Amino acid sequence: MNESEALSGLVGQIYDAAIDPGFWPDALRETARFVGGCSAAIYSKDPTSRSGGVLYDDGGLSPAYQRLYFERYVQLDPATTRHFFTEIGELVSTVDIMPHAEFQQSRFYREWVQPQHLVDFVSTVLDRSGTSASMFGVFRHERDGVVDEATRHRMHLVVPHVRRAALIGRALEQHSARAEVLASSLDSIRAGMFLIGATGALVHANAAGHGLLAPGGPLRVASGRLVTADAALEQCLRDAASFDDGGEALLGERGIALPITGHGGEALVAHVLPLSSGFRRQVRTNYSAVAALFVQRAELHIETAPEALIRAYGLTPAELRVLLAIVEIGGAPEVAEALGISETTVKFHLRRLYDKTGSRRHADLVKLLAGFTSLAST
Repeated sequence: MNESEALSGLVGQIYDAAIDPGFWPDALRETARFVGGCSAAIYSKDPTSRSGGVLYDDGGLSPAYQRLYFERYVQLDPATTRHFFTEIGELVSTVDIMPHAEFQQSRFYREWVQPQHLVDFVSTVLDRSGTSASMFGVFRHERDGVVDEATRHRMHLVVPHVRRAALIGRALEQHSARAEVLASSLDSIRAGMFLIGATGALVHANAAGHGLLAPGGPLRVASGRLVTADAALEQCLRDAASFDDGGEALLGERGIALPITGHGGEALVAHVLPLSSGFRRQVRTNYSAVAALFVQRAELHIETAPEALIRAYGLTPAELRVLLAIVEIGGAPEVAEALGISETTVKFHLRRLYDKTGSRRHADLVKLLAGFTSLAST
């Protein structure tokens, strides 16, 4: 099986998980295999409340190690600070943060990564809402080696589809809906859902969807067809309707979180899901629909304390990492040991932090972060 055939089958599995979360373990297992890794997961992190957790995974990592990560190691993971500097969909692996040899000296590597015989991890932010971020990543085992260009290439191929499925799953409020009763089972959700026929005909809308069809809204029905003044959304609906079995992989990043304007200027986002293969084909058969459109209120991303510090003082990833470690761990010797860097390097970054923030001692940095944290939580 060539790459495009493998991707086509995988995308079908991923999109089935958008409608029924019970499909995520198998979809993520196949995603890890396609990318070249031992396990894959979708998870969340909230630096403001220092919380997070695994949303979906393939069972490849021990639940005990998953809990340990969020209880003890999330702040020591260099990817945690790096993701404050990345765009949604941008890939991050160890080499993007630090030399791998330096990573191997860190407490995080010695106590969490190495005991599981892992060597690397490639991840991306799928979405940011409130103060939390949802992420997707693939773990690399010793037998896989560190992340290489082939790994990155395949991650780039799958990330848009994982993101679409995860966002639609959230719009569906994680309901597990059988395809044959999809339309009737989703009247209770807050997101608008529309099933679209091959000619653009509106086959079905849930209760929230009908509310969006009111005069002055972003969508309307004309001669039985769902129409929109948004050119990008209109094109995505046409594209989704035209894909045959397996062709949905070509949709790529189009039709994910498209911004549209609702009644009174309300900010909304739209997601398009093809119904051309897999479990979703039952929807196509039962409702003569070729695509589903989900429209929901845009969630405001609240700037977190680290993001506010980056903006206010122009901190670099290394400086932010040292700052957070100073607050969590203590003095320079302890931070150096935990991060796997020299005490001289820690002190260099501390001097830069003092210069940029006008602080004079560690306690000032602790107070600074606490002040920004309280602002972010109000």
